[in-house]
Amino acid sequence: MLRLLSLLLVFISLPSIANDNVYRLGAGDLIAISVYDEPDLSLELRIGLSGAVSYPLLGDIDVAGLSPKELEQKLVERLKGPYLVDPSVSVSIMEYRPFYVTGEVEKPGSYPFHPGLTIDRAISIAGGFTERASKSRIYVVHDRTSSEPGVDSIQKERTKLADVVRPGDVITVEQGFF
Repeated sequence: MLRLLSLLLVFISLPSIANDNVYRLGAGDLIAISVYDEPDLSLELRIGLSGAVSYPLLGDIDVAGLSPKELEQKLVERLKGPYLVDPSVSVSIMEYRPFYVTGEVEKPGSYPFHPGLTIDRAISIAGGFTERASKSRIYVVHDRTSSEPGVDSIQKERTKLADVVRPGDVITVEQGFF
């Protein structure tokens, strides 16, 4: 009975785990919106700093914090009726917003994000550690405004080399003490 209860608890918590891994759009992402059989409504747009895109017929649309699937639904709702009978919309990410590496690395700066990127790979992309770098004092600030709607606080978190990088993350390698 206890085993059944623990399995039930695992299954109940799965939707919340899955929702944590849903990609959220944010400023700097390049997205492609395709509307079936409507070439004038199918285009590529870069999300602006305000978190919005300007879309034909609909004007400015707030998209920051939405998943691509949620944006599809929003566009279908707004296009259906006044403009199209039964729109078929798809949204895909053409280019993710960059991540940033600062501190004790050879080439600090912004770099293009790729899914599956880890902290150690991000540091390698930035030229690797400097002589003065601490390999244990590495911090990350996640882009909270787009990954967690309603949360705007900036929080510096200690990270490990195997942790996953998200688009918009700022990775800081601290100086080591010798």
